[in-house]
Amino acid sequence: MERQSDIRHEYLNGEVFAMTSASLRHNTIVSNLAGILYVQLRGRPCRAYVADLRLRVTKTGLYTYPDLVVVCGEPQLADAHLDTLLNPTLIVEVLSPSTEATDRGRKFAHYRMIESLAEVVLVSQERVQVERFSRQPEGGWLLFDASRLEDRLQLASIACELPLADVYEGSVARPAES
Repeated sequence: MERQSDIRHEYLNGEVFAMTSASLRHNTIVSNLAGILYVQLRGRPCRAYVADLRLRVTKTGLYTYPDLVVVCGEPQLADAHLDTLLNPTLIVEVLSPSTEATDRGRKFAHYRMIESLAEVVLVSQERVQVERFSRQPEGGWLLFDASRLEDRLQLASIACELPLADVYEGSVARPAES
């Protein structure tokens, strides 16, 4: 059904949820992120994919569309349709007021079950704030928070960095509250 639909959906435990369209600010940030990572990953064995590549969390059955994923090495795909990724190294979600609670809670809980996943990045579109969660050797997740335009967030799993001024260029996000 999903492959024939003009609307993207998330799927979990027999329930289908239509996904809403993204704002101009959201799309600006996702485009900026894709451009920043493309330049840094060029010629390396990692590749960034945006929005329309479906992700399946095999252990939980969640099918979803992260805003951006990076895969290092050969992508593992669910079937011959080549549209459902199984092995992300990094996932980025740009938070909107309507999805923030789900992205931080339910989705992040599912994402943590992906064995290949090393980092999750949550980017606020309302204010300058980027949070990086890194999987630790003992299995926990460590948070690093960046909230100033002059900050540069290091992504160890893919040996890249995100200059926040570039992430938010053209998005008119306000500074984080102290």
